[in-house]
Amino acid sequence: MATAKKTAPLKKTVTAKAVAPAKKAAPAKAAAPAKKAAAPAKTAAPAKKPVVAKTAAPAKAAPAKAAAGPLKPIKTAFNKTSLQAHLAELSGAEPKTVKAVLTALEATMVASLNKKGLGEFTLPGLIKVTSVAIPAKKKRRGIDPFTKVEREFAAKPATVRVKVRSLKKLKDAAL
Repeated sequence: MATAKKTAPLKKTVTAKAVAPAKKAAPAKAAAPAKKAAAPAKTAAPAKKPVVAKTAAPAKAAPAKAAAGPLKPIKTAFNKTSLQAHLAELSGAEPKTVKAVLTALEATMVASLNKKGLGEFTLPGLIKVTSVAIPAKKKRRGIDPFTKVEREFAAKPATVRVKVRSLKKLKDAAL
């Protein structure tokens, strides 16, 4: 089962690599005739600028369509690297940028849940993470609910629990 998880992300990266050279190859062929036609007039610099603009525009427009449309159900679990790759593919952003955004999100959550912080963090529409302080409990005598015999229950120190609640968008997605 571990090999199935490893092969699935590899296929995605292979397809992404296979698609990327094809996109680069097409503008290169289009640039070559434009360069030949522009060489006698000595306007090679203006001919290159529209080619770059044409290749940049479809790359930005395609992820917008993918993000706007309904996403396919994902049937494999993501690890950190595969999640970053998946988000980079969906958004059309550089993987380094996605990694930086996830790192900033992590730092923001930690700072919000910090002892001196707010104590809660909300990812709007998806989840709400709160920290709950559980007070210390003294040692006590009581009846064991399983054996119905009187015994001493040990003391427990104060702790902090982190609770995560799902919000509307996540609940609707689970239906």
